[in-house]
Amino acid sequence: MTTTAPEPRPDRRSAARPVALVTGASLGLGLATTRLLVRHGWHVVADARDGTRLAAALADLGADVTTLPGDVADPRHRQDLVAAVRDLGRLDLFVANASTLGPVPLPALADLSPAAFARVLAVNTVAPLALAQALLPLLRSSGGSLVTVSSDAAVEAYPGWGGYGASKAALDHVAAVLGVENPTVAVYAVDPGDMATAMHARAVPDADPTELADPADVAEALHELVRRRPPSGRHWLADVRPGGPATEPAHAAATEPARLARVRG
Repeated sequence: MTTTAPEPRPDRRSAARPVALVTGASLGLGLATTRLLVRHGWHVVADARDGTRLAAALADLGADVTTLPGDVADPRHRQDLVAAVRDLGRLDLFVANASTLGPVPLPALADLSPAAFARVLAVNTVAPLALAQALLPLLRSSGGSLVTVSSDAAVEAYPGWGGYGASKAALDHVAAVLGVENPTVAVYAVDPGDMATAMHARAVPDADPTELADPADVAEALHELVRRRPPSGRHWLADVRPGGPATEPAHAAATEPARLARVRG
């Protein structure tokens, strides 16, 4: 794993310091990304549904993070997140990472209730769009980046993954259109691959975690993608290596079906 020394840190409210919003930051990729960004001198506004777990996970980062527990599907919580970002005066990166699988064990699509599907869409698709709509003026001002966390279930049909996959497919299209409509903002839908996360364990309890990617390594790839700033598009983070060449967007998943794994991060 490639690491660099943290940059000198000005006061947390200084306009010179980059600011990120990371949702779903108490576990997995969200937590790893938050900690990595802080190491690189960022201030991070972080949220998660479980406030106790969020506070414990980020307690050692002190004033480098602003923690706001809540549900991204709740409009009032989203307003609080936007207000916290605006209070810091800028936004350079929004990572829409918070997600829900829906009912577990994952049901066949024919058995997924409309209410459960609506909840999955509210968290995985509607909430990222609503936050992006509110935060785009700040991202345009900074020439920042917007990252949505996708899944191979968005482009491949897997039994049991219909609700989650549909929500991520919709989110992919949201990201693609936002990228076209906002040329000064880098908009990436990223497929993190199979990670050793609590979500993965809930979905596929018999998976061997030693065969799954470490979220910290995936966070390094996400950070590298943002640093390189290739054209807006969909990217497999497994293709991104710190210090490697710039990547091209993976516009059509069908071009490399063998790269798509059976389970999600």
